Amino acid sequence: MLKTLLIIAIGLLPSLLSLWLVRKAQQRTRSRLRYVARNLTRVRLRQNTTNDGSDRHYLEGVGFLIGDITCRFNARSAHLRCAVNPNGPCEGCRYYEPREIMEKEE
Repeated sequence: MLKTLLIIAIGLLPSLLSLWLVRKAQQRTRSRLRYVARNLTRVRLRQNTTNDGSDRHYLEGVGFLIGDITCRFNARSAHLRCAVNPNGPCEGCRYYEPREIMEKEE
């Protein structure tokens, strides 16, 4: 009887050890994800506050746009300045082309 219990215990030991290691790894992963999520929010806040908005413009019905909105290549986005010079600056950009404004024909 004692031999049988010992064999069963030895047979179950690897699976119990494996289960314990998996749980420990899951806890460690959850902990790291929480840490990253907390710090990512802080980094995003810092990024938003470092951009003073000197080239941010508000356009009614569209929202905030960055960059020179009179340029043909402006992306008309709050996150990307333009297609050819996405990081800026717009002042003195060699790719600047004024945007053609279509007038209504009456």
